[in-house]
Amino acid sequence: MIKFNRLKGLSVLACLISTCQLQAQERIAPAYPLITHNPNFSIWSNTDELNKSTTTHWTGADHSLLGMISVDGKVYRFLGKEETRYKTILAAADETPYTMSYTETQPDANWTSQNYKTATWKSGQAPIGDDEKNVKTLWKSDNIWVRRNFTIQNPASINELLLKLNHDDNVEVYLNGSKVYETTGWTNSFTYLPLNKSLLKTGVNTIAIHLVNTAGGRYLDFGLVDKQKDASGETQLAKQTKVDITATSTTYAFTAGNVDLELKFTSPLLLNDLKLLSRPVSYITYAVKANDGKQHAVKVLLGASSDIAVYQPAQQVTAQRYDKGTLSVLKVGTVDQPVMQKGADDMRIDWGYFYVAAPKNTGATQFITKGADAVAAFKKGTNVSSATKGKSLSLNTVIPFGTVGSKQVERFVELGYDEIFAIQYFNTNLRPWWNAGGNETIDGQLTSAANEYTTVMQKCTDMDKEVYATALKSGGTEYAHLCVLAYRQSIAAHTLVKSPDGEILWLSKENNSGGFINTVDVTYPSAPLYLIYNPELMKGMLTGIFYFSESGKYPHPWAAHDLGTYPKANGQTYGEPMPVEESGNMIILVAAITKAQGNTDYAKKHWKTLTTWVDYLVKDGLDPKTQLCTDDFAGHLARNANLSVKAIVGIGCYAQLAEQLGEQETAKKYRAIAESMVPKWIEMADAGDHYALTFDNKNTWSQKYNLVWDKVLDLNLFPQKVYDTETKYYLTKINKFGIPLDSRKTYTKNDWIAWTATFAPQKEQFDALIKPLYVHALETPSRVPLNDFYDSETGIRENFKGRSVVGGFYMKVLADKLHSK
Repeated sequence: MIKFNRLKGLSVLACLISTCQLQAQERIAPAYPLITHNPNFSIWSNTDELNKSTTTHWTGADHSLLGMISVDGKVYRFLGKEETRYKTILAAADETPYTMSYTETQPDANWTSQNYKTATWKSGQAPIGDDEKNVKTLWKSDNIWVRRNFTIQNPASINELLLKLNHDDNVEVYLNGSKVYETTGWTNSFTYLPLNKSLLKTGVNTIAIHLVNTAGGRYLDFGLVDKQKDASGETQLAKQTKVDITATSTTYAFTAGNVDLELKFTSPLLLNDLKLLSRPVSYITYAVKANDGKQHAVKVLLGASSDIAVYQPAQQVTAQRYDKGTLSVLKVGTVDQPVMQKGADDMRIDWGYFYVAAPKNTGATQFITKGADAVAAFKKGTNVSSATKGKSLSLNTVIPFGTVGSKQVERFVELGYDEIFAIQYFNTNLRPWWNAGGNETIDGQLTSAANEYTTVMQKCTDMDKEVYATALKSGGTEYAHLCVLAYRQSIAAHTLVKSPDGEILWLSKENNSGGFINTVDVTYPSAPLYLIYNPELMKGMLTGIFYFSESGKYPHPWAAHDLGTYPKANGQTYGEPMPVEESGNMIILVAAITKAQGNTDYAKKHWKTLTTWVDYLVKDGLDPKTQLCTDDFAGHLARNANLSVKAIVGIGCYAQLAEQLGEQETAKKYRAIAESMVPKWIEMADAGDHYALTFDNKNTWSQKYNLVWDKVLDLNLFPQKVYDTETKYYLTKINKFGIPLDSRKTYTKNDWIAWTATFAPQKEQFDALIKPLYVHALETPSRVPLNDFYDSETGIRENFKGRSVVGGFYMKVLADKLHSK
């Protein structure tokens, strides 16, 4: 699961539902989900006030949605930020090819000076880097020094000078010998950095850059721009007064002068309805009314960036507007359409097409402009397309509300994405679930979504109430809040497709931790959410792994780690196996499916493979040799007590399955094996007031989160003393943002804490363990989609964001549901 990779009563219920409705300044999430469907179509706001930042893809790249409202001709911004207008001074390679001098050998100390001679340096075209498909000059060493001369005629005419820079990794930048920028890390798109224009000279100038590669990829492109003054006049900010997050929606309230606006983003991710779950269409709903009892002329703009359909903003796109039945539609995609040609972690889709659709009966008008021209066009009342091909275009939809009084008026638009092909599964390209047969169209999906708007929104409301009320009953308000935050994020880290054999495949992307597809130890922590709301999806998280082994493509006597790098599920790409980890995970999850569904069909289908895997656990699981577990960022570990728990629980699960299948002798055999291991485990792990991290070092400790299945599945293998002892000890280790994962570091994993809390013997202990996770969600300095791996003292993200594993927060709900049967 964890890859240390840098690429890297009804009225009462109604009151409970509104507990998330806090003042915007009192934040309720580290990042706010807006459009959430799958790893490709996932747009977030990373500030508490929606108009204080540009909306982004989960990776952090700008996926801009811009919202403006005109009230009696006065314009307010409520969503995102306007695109800044720049005038090129020195073109980067995304605009015009250029040549630079470079060396990979340490130069003299005065290499940054304007008079330095580069006779021994090489000459090459930009950009430079190590990806042959996307660079002009290859660079594969650890260091490179670059110089570029250019001429400026009139520096005084520049308004604001900015360095336009895209780099990977660490960079130092000099302008005419003066250091103007230095940072550690990397970017995935251009950043614009203010410079002092007095450093420029009339005539020849020099930019010198030193770039250091520390891990992963290499890249450099740069130029200079002049930030232009806004000629369209000042735009005021609407005042945000409220924000509310539910399982399927995020709702904001604003005041824009004499009008109040409610803005609602809804992604109908209903786990019990695969048709809706797979439909790649979200709604943005606008509801406006006067707040002064008078009448006001109101219209709203949505500007959606074409960058939502590209990997990098430098890619050329084509856009068009057309009518389809009752809808007006905008469509955009890359010119090249490199379908399924990429597989990586830090990736945005650049094939297929992004759509914005509006019902024509509302009088909505749609047009296309350059991104920087959208606001001026809205202010001037222009609705004619001025661009249909280029880079970073804006798909503009203007919705007229006419004259609005104290009665609320509601309108909606739709955002959709047609991936064409979503997953490559053992070298076969699969269409998304909604078009598995190839006979559906995105226009049909948009039309159905519009026709079913009222019904779908009611279904979402019902789901929101159910999710919140169930989590509230299991764990209280703070726990329920965490579950609500986790719902859309976990789902949107998956893609739903149908296998060539017609089976459900619910495939995760290991976001921000390697980019692997269908990682078993990501499936494992994610599982509770899907076991609760649709065990068929849980099967869809395992079926590909079974196929990998049963087809002979993966010949080992243990379960594979993954099926490849998203979106290509062609076989494991992670560097080494995790035999005990993944085999234990698969067996445990099949047992959980069996209990959740009340039948053994899935276990029976894969019984031979499960038997192979359990025999491996019997042989090597009790006292594991040096190998990785899911917490592999911590490195290899021998004699891992928590991993041993997984093996024992896995064997116990197999015995339980055998009994349910009617194989009594097999059940007795493996139950006896599991039971015989428990006292050995206790003896080896016993460290007095707790149980050790490893059997050979009693001065260590760790969370034994794998124990939770012993309770949840009623295996009753470990004595209550183990739970009592461990929980009591954990309570002595609580930091502000949670208990550490183990004694080695202060970092932690909040999904595992939720599991550890679930087996706590007393509710007060559960609450004490869960509360720091709630505090983290509200106070972490890392403003990204829920981060599951962070420092328990500072709350700062170690790595990872936007991952499906937060589905593990639902473990307490799952335990209560299974025990209520």
